[in-house]
Amino acid sequence: MASLQTIRSEAPRRARVVRLCAPEVVVDRDADGTIHLRSPHALPPYADKLTERLEYWAVQAPDRVFMADRPPPNPPPQAGEGKEESPQAGEGQGGGWRTITYAQTLEQVRRIGESLLRRDLSPDRPIAILSGNDLEHALLGLGANYVGIPYAPISPAYSLISSDFGKLRHIVNLLTPGLVFAADGAQYARAIDAVVPLDVEVAVTRNPLRRPATSFTELAAGRPSAAVDAMHAAVGPNTIAKFLFTSGSTGSPKAVINTQLMWCANQAMIRSALQFFQDEPPVVVDWAPWHHTAGGNHDVGLVLYNGGTLYIDEGKPLPGAIEATVRNLREVAPTWYFTVPKGYEALLPFFRQDAALRENFFSRLKVLWFAGAGIAQHVFDEWKEMARRTCGEDILFLTGLGSTETAPYAFGRMWDAENAGNVGLPPPGLAVKLVPTDGKYEARLKGPNITPGYWRDAKLTAAAYDEDGYYRLGDALKFDDPAAPEKGLLFDGRIAEDFKLATGTWVSVGPLRSALIVHFAPYMKDVVIAGADRDDIAVLIFPDLDACCRLAPDLAADASAADVVTQDGVHREFRFLLNSFARQSTGSSNRVVRAVLLDTPPALDAGEATDKGSLNQRRVLETRAALVDQLYAIPAPSRVIAIEER
Repeated sequence: MASLQTIRSEAPRRARVVRLCAPEVVVDRDADGTIHLRSPHALPPYADKLTERLEYWAVQAPDRVFMADRPPPNPPPQAGEGKEESPQAGEGQGGGWRTITYAQTLEQVRRIGESLLRRDLSPDRPIAILSGNDLEHALLGLGANYVGIPYAPISPAYSLISSDFGKLRHIVNLLTPGLVFAADGAQYARAIDAVVPLDVEVAVTRNPLRRPATSFTELAAGRPSAAVDAMHAAVGPNTIAKFLFTSGSTGSPKAVINTQLMWCANQAMIRSALQFFQDEPPVVVDWAPWHHTAGGNHDVGLVLYNGGTLYIDEGKPLPGAIEATVRNLREVAPTWYFTVPKGYEALLPFFRQDAALRENFFSRLKVLWFAGAGIAQHVFDEWKEMARRTCGEDILFLTGLGSTETAPYAFGRMWDAENAGNVGLPPPGLAVKLVPTDGKYEARLKGPNITPGYWRDAKLTAAAYDEDGYYRLGDALKFDDPAAPEKGLLFDGRIAEDFKLATGTWVSVGPLRSALIVHFAPYMKDVVIAGADRDDIAVLIFPDLDACCRLAPDLAADASAADVVTQDGVHREFRFLLNSFARQSTGSSNRVVRAVLLDTPPALDAGEATDKGSLNQRRVLETRAALVDQLYAIPAPSRVIAIEER
């Protein structure tokens, strides 16, 4: 396959026309080295509450499809009062989509709002949603928002994958919910029985529980009264819309307060950057889970705020689940597409071999978007090349940076870039401080999209802001080109993960981790960096067992993970790669001297991994401290792979 550089030399490039904001930034510098960044433009006016936009589109485009999903087995009544609506012409036809229009959504939301008002619900007794993305989840959340009741979407992994329900129990104890919802009562029965008190009402869409439970149909059967209108009128910018829990990649999940101000201001920021949303309502096919801010705030918000259509993708970027995403993308051509880097990697094999899939996907696409982690440069380049070969135009492949506490959009790159790691610039309305910290610049933010704090944790809230009221993002940033700040910023690691060697040399974990994954591809899934207060860097490697099996062709088909990581062929390849990585290192801050291959995956219950698959570096080092000691033992145990000293 030709490289991107070769293609550029073959023919003039033509970019698909997309209206985006210009790359502009105002830079001020303090005497102490602090750098201040802001957009030269003011943030446009925005709604007081997101449900204002629902009311607007219910009048302006009442018959436009707002959301669609695939009906589950033994489907419940249609969300649109039992009526099956057809998707927009040419989208999802014959695919079994269950749809709801803007007018139907508003009617259902008001009915649900009336039912919720009859219960003693409040910020102190909110709604907890245990299950994933579907129409009922969306309607219940919007119904709660309509009458000023917060809700908390909770990772289904805490109910379905966890064996001890420890994180779910912590969350329920913190929230003290007055209503708990799960789409499938049978699927969530064990978790509900284990952690939800018997005096808390539970609602389900299907498969009732053994304990008393309310059906979603009953919740949606309320007859809106004047009280619903009065409560909606009382909802304002400072009303809590939801509690979103952080993923726990740097500690235990925290309940981030999300207000209507945060959500609406952030949508105005996104709209000011992705200006083509103002010209045409977006069509989105999206799997991103709503218990994360990227899916639940950013993606759902941009569809609702701009009057678009969201097709809920039941697929995931995992083997055996990505096929559902491919099926959906064959049927629906998005105008904006988001997935995490692993999602783009998982889709590549299907796109390489299916011309019809490529042609449908790129037919009206304006922007590819990734976030959540850094994308491998070769994956970034191949998607850009594939877009140009398919439609004869360059499709912008953009990204940004933010957090649960920033609602989430805080930085965005609205221009083409060769470097996939460029996260762009701040939008209108957000003030940024880059504070010199141990040789890096720590990012701190202030604006209407920033959380007021963490629910029921005053100490944690106080620690999250500096003396000037700026939120401490926890990320380090640096200019892509210090002489030209308008070229954007690069992610420079998590401040909390970085450490010093015994020599006093700082180790920047984020960039080192990314470099190792690229260098060891395809044999490394992830890596944990050790070395705090030690003489050298060593690593714990989570190998890709399928790829490693190819290094030991005589291995039995039913070999265990422990069998794989002890194979001579596997050790030889990792030793070769470790030595080659050491040879290209520039000093002790990025020279890795020893490694251990792990034969057990990161454990969710132990806090080693988050529900979205990212590693908690600190926690892995704590739970596997004995292995870290082996890395530094003299003489080294046989399982330790060491470089050849010269």
